[in-house]
Amino acid sequence: MADRTDKVLSVENLVINFRTDHGILKAIRNVSFDLYEGETLCIVGESGSGKSVTSKAIMGILANNAIIENGSILYRGENLLEVSEEEFCKIRGHRIGMVFQDPLSALNPTVKIGKQITEAMLIHSDKLKTMYNDLISDDLIRYRNTLARMNIAISTERKKLEALEAEMKSRKALTLAQKAEDKLLLQQKKAAFRAFERETRAKYAEEAKRCKAVLAETKKRAKKQVAEYRRKLTGEYREKTRAMRRKLALSSGPEEKVRVKAELAAAREKFEKEVRLTAAEAKAQALQLMKEVGIPEPEKRYSQYPFELSGGMRQRIVIAIALAASPEILICDEPTTALDVTIQSQILELINRIKAERKLSCIFITHDLGVVANMADRVAVMYAGKIVEYGKTEEIFFDPRHPYTWALLASIPDVDSKEKLESIPGTPPDMIRPPKGDAFAPRNPYAMNIDFREEPPFFAITETHSAATWLEDPHAPKMEKPRIVSERIRISLEGAAHE
Repeated sequence: MADRTDKVLSVENLVINFRTDHGILKAIRNVSFDLYEGETLCIVGESGSGKSVTSKAIMGILANNAIIENGSILYRGENLLEVSEEEFCKIRGHRIGMVFQDPLSALNPTVKIGKQITEAMLIHSDKLKTMYNDLISDDLIRYRNTLARMNIAISTERKKLEALEAEMKSRKALTLAQKAEDKLLLQQKKAAFRAFERETRAKYAEEAKRCKAVLAETKKRAKKQVAEYRRKLTGEYREKTRAMRRKLALSSGPEEKVRVKAELAAAREKFEKEVRLTAAEAKAQALQLMKEVGIPEPEKRYSQYPFELSGGMRQRIVIAIALAASPEILICDEPTTALDVTIQSQILELINRIKAERKLSCIFITHDLGVVANMADRVAVMYAGKIVEYGKTEEIFFDPRHPYTWALLASIPDVDSKEKLESIPGTPPDMIRPPKGDAFAPRNPYAMNIDFREEPPFFAITETHSAATWLEDPHAPKMEKPRIVSERIRISLEGAAHE
């Protein structure tokens, strides 16, 4: 378990809705969790539980109809929900990488593997431009983020207004009085939005003006510094090559001429490497990455297309692309779903090995608790847009408390257990109209009357383990775990004791 002081990512009270033709879909409902340096946090739940939406929010790639109602995503103390898209481009991939579910969809079928791996490297190949960008980075980020906070605040309120207007238009069989009331309410909301927009722009205008003035001065200094550095590099290179050319002109034999020409070529190559990442360097780095993720014959694969590779090889390529910029956080969104069981195991072992070698922090998203048994340090179980149980891996597997976690464990195939495999009854709720109380109550055979009336809070089981279920209330009747879950826990504990 990671030291509790080295937090790299913190999601706090995140609420995300989506505007749809049928109404507002409540996708993420007050989700909070932390990620610590060097650990793997697994987020587990059925399709539609909100796992992928959470990861996309962290990456800043939510759909345009998303409305972030509340919360923050703090990366190294910076709220990712308030940064500009330009700043996010520096974070996305470079600081936080992502491995997507379907490698065939993640890769361009018409572009060779090598180009797809080196593309991001070569986009940032100009080292002098990178130097300039680094010098102005802090002031540029401050200016852009000021504008971003303004635009995000206005955009959020605009989306809320549009959602209200769409909801009103969808209402049917209204009386004339109700239509008039809706029209008046909409006019009031539009007026309130226009006032909010004016106030928000005025609020940020002065701050943006100050940031822009500071940025202008920083750009001047940065241009001068980069120009001086380039002159120094160019001057040293020219002086060195002039001396070599004089030496070449005075060479007495063919062997000496060949040696001096080689020195000239080496000096040229060294100079080019100091000002830009060359295609040859990018290829060498790509081949090294391909070896690192276990791709045989990388030189051959480098020139192939994605459709020429197997599913497992394509997923390894996707992992290599995610690692190309050396991120410190890796998000894996169900990376083994499209693969067969044997290849799944290989990919999981690969992710574990790379995580250890590169000291990565990892968020692993899956619908299968069985996949995470040997992956996770901590597990967050999600249902209907909420985390319903949260704890260390051993706590979730050996002392689960939420009935939904019991149901997930009972649905995992297990050759050691003689109990009949169970499925989870019913279907996930409609999140446009989420049920009152505990969203899992209609599918929960242990549900009590209160589950249908009130949403349960989190009950602390240990310092690191909590569950949002009324079964943990001191006044609740004692409920035994399903027999299949208790049997699997017993077999697992006995197996661990004999190891």
